Amino acid sequence: MTIEIKPATRARFDDLATMLGPRNPTSNVCWCLSHRIDSRTNRGLEGTARGDYMRELTERDVAPGVLAYDDGEVVGWAAVAPRSELPFERSRLIPHVDDLPVWSIWCIKVRPGHRRKGISHALLAGAVEYAAAKGAPAVEGYPVDNKGQKVDLTMAFVGTRAVFERAGFTKAADTDAIAGGFPRILMRRSLA
Repeated sequence: MTIEIKPATRARFDDLATMLGPRNPTSNVCWCLSHRIDSRTNRGLEGTARGDYMRELTERDVAPGVLAYDDGEVVGWAAVAPRSELPFERSRLIPHVDDLPVWSIWCIKVRPGHRRKGISHALLAGAVEYAAAKGAPAVEGYPVDNKGQKVDLTMAFVGTRAVFERAGFTKAADTDAIAGGFPRILMRRSLA
């Protein structure tokens, strides 16, 4: 199996919708916006407006994330963006390690039927590579420190410490955030 990672551009919006959109287009689902935009804007986007917002993000110079493909079929998504554009910039739960203009990776999603095939590892590596190509000096993630215990699938999108360590990240700080009953930590990888 060869996994190919590509930026989530406008030309790939249908694949992005496969990964993030609802079956019913008018349903309210995250579209990976909950940690990308402020809470007021997030609450104001209902039904198809969420997909429309994400479509606009795919038209910018910096894609909102990367998509994973297995033999041409979209099988995964990872959100990556400059932390300065995200609510993490002002978070009281996730600290700043320093003043470096880091990028954040906060969501890794693999389609059902494709899990346990290394796709999350490929997505994380691809998100790091994309951030580096766009000039990021370092990338951060905020995974759970689950110490090998099972993480509920609804909260697994934040990743685990082991997945980030495999990708060359090291723990940079504790946080006050919790996901699925596990503490989240700040992991960082320098790209300099």
